[in-house]
Amino acid sequence: MNTITIENVTFGEGCKTFIIAEGCDNHMGNMETAKEMCRQAKLAGADCIKFQHHIPDEEMLRDIPMSSNFDIPLYDFLKLHALTLDQHIELKNYCKEIGILYLCTPFSLKAAYELNEIGVSAFKIGSGEMTDIPTLLKIAEMGKPMIVSTGMSTMSEISRTYDVLVETGVEFAFTNCLSEYPPRYEDVNLNVIKKMKEAFPKAIIGHSDHTPDLYTCYAATALGADIIEKHVILSKQTSGPDQTVSIDFEDLYRLVDGIRKIELASGSTKKVHENEKSIREWAFRSIVSLRDIKQGEIITQDMIWSKRPGTGIPSYKMEEIIGKRAKKDIVRNSLLKWEELE
Repeated sequence: MNTITIENVTFGEGCKTFIIAEGCDNHMGNMETAKEMCRQAKLAGADCIKFQHHIPDEEMLRDIPMSSNFDIPLYDFLKLHALTLDQHIELKNYCKEIGILYLCTPFSLKAAYELNEIGVSAFKIGSGEMTDIPTLLKIAEMGKPMIVSTGMSTMSEISRTYDVLVETGVEFAFTNCLSEYPPRYEDVNLNVIKKMKEAFPKAIIGHSDHTPDLYTCYAATALGADIIEKHVILSKQTSGPDQTVSIDFEDLYRLVDGIRKIELASGSTKKVHENEKSIREWAFRSIVSLRDIKQGEIITQDMIWSKRPGTGIPSYKMEEIIGKRAKKDIVRNSLLKWEELE
């Protein structure tokens, strides 16, 4: 089976959905906030809490076009609020202490090298780096699983990255993603998940979601996404570039609970289940006399119809009953029996 194991968590074919609480920069540089996010993610039942490692001068020029969800230039925001490597070490150790998997996104090759040195178990790659083949190849050389988001990308661009990563032999996953903040629902195109599963059989396929609610995550799970990544924030009142695409931890709890229930409900076997059998007895319909039928009368359609319970002659056998003769008197509104007919 096609699976990936990160520390003690295995996901992919035949496994439970890997749920990532994306803490991003919603901590605003405050370590107590970041640790509380770790605790809340654990309490909500997420498999993983993920942060981001930014070294601004390594990942961007100072003056770059700015998205509308930033109040100040991204470079300046990261200089103010990005976590240091020492803080990532502290968070990683804290996550181990409380029993939740720590992951982190490197936004430059240097950031990846630093995370590798502190012993991260895998790399989450953002959509902006999905087409950066030179960097992806260098990260793949570290031999750790990679989860690569695919926002802003065409299928041909994803295919190019897929072919490159397959050649490296590294374990990897793609997450279907839309890099709108927040997205228009008509742009989400969840059925791409099924297309990606067909087109990229050697990759685990998941969904990274930027909607402000839970519906598309539930649908992605039902469509077979093996990973769900969702931005989280302690309070929706907290300002920041990811506030509009984040859910709070009460919603994260609901998300995890809903996904686990969808997993339980996603079997493909149609049969009469044990708990249905007693209901089946009274809810199905049997053939019933609509009037008194005298011994010797020929059964006609106007004499019989179907009513509950389902413990008599099944109603689908009605055509077999019509034309038979009553061997005895049959009272009105009673279940017909084969031994009463000839």
